[in-house]
Amino acid sequence: MSSLQVKVLRRREEAEGIASYELARADGQPLPPFSAGSHIDVHLPGGLVRQYSLCNDPHEAAHYRIGVLRDAASRGGSIAMHEQVREGDLITISEPRNHFPLHAAPHSLLLAGGIGITPLMCMAQRLAAIGASFELHASNRSRARSAFLDELKSFGERFHLHLDDGEASQKLDLPAVLKAAPVGSRIYVCGPTGFIDFVVATAKAQGWPTDQLHLEYFGAAPQDTTGDREFEVRIASTGQSYRIPADQTVTAALQAQGVDIMVSCEQGVCGTCITRVLEGECDHRDMYFTDEEKAKGDQFTPCCSRAKSSVLVLDL
Repeated sequence: MSSLQVKVLRRREEAEGIASYELARADGQPLPPFSAGSHIDVHLPGGLVRQYSLCNDPHEAAHYRIGVLRDAASRGGSIAMHEQVREGDLITISEPRNHFPLHAAPHSLLLAGGIGITPLMCMAQRLAAIGASFELHASNRSRARSAFLDELKSFGERFHLHLDDGEASQKLDLPAVLKAAPVGSRIYVCGPTGFIDFVVATAKAQGWPTDQLHLEYFGAAPQDTTGDREFEVRIASTGQSYRIPADQTVTAALQAQGVDIMVSCEQGVCGTCITRVLEGECDHRDMYFTDEEKAKGDQFTPCCSRAKSSVLVLDL
């Protein structure tokens, strides 16, 4: 995967605990183009790599912008961004990738929970630019924790802010919002796992087709690993087999044996490590594949997923 060295042109406090970073190429050249819903890998001090959605207008080729929530419960990435990345710093990023693209639809319903606003704001900018029909609903704990409000207000009546500490009349009535959407609408939702699960459950209860629901998780929910057991992975190209201990991921166990699989988020969120499965039954633990894709059993995320069968044969 190609990498770029960029300079932090600007760091700005957007809300309580949320900072934005404006990035431009260190050599002054234009950045690779991106589409709404894209994200980049950011290489942080200490060797960490984290994914952040691009939240600026896709037509802005001179810079990228990301928004980062300082999360005390994170694995260190957001704290590193907030405490160690400053204006003028040079950092390495990947070229943009998009696993959360917009699709043609008569209407798009954008539902953001907290910092999940970042890719959806980019989508709203794109939809507004092409004159498409959309609504953007942002749910936050409070106004103080609501980022990018001045920009979001530019969408006028298409933007709706819902605050947990606000009056009952302004809180998100999700069943009503979904029922009011025109036939053929698509839902895009990003935010904490609980928020996404709530949206998905509500939509399915109303009979929304799965292919009209588009999700992006920022992190995987904690997994119960008490029942994990050892299994075997066989590499199809060499026939070599490797033991995967109960307390080690497939990627970590294989790396220790000199078999490298490209990883990034290590939570089954970004899709970087997707590997084809030729034989065996997967124990999917990712947030990337749809239920239908998981049911096929022909690929999995070795950074977090495991095996239900005693052996998995991988297309490596």
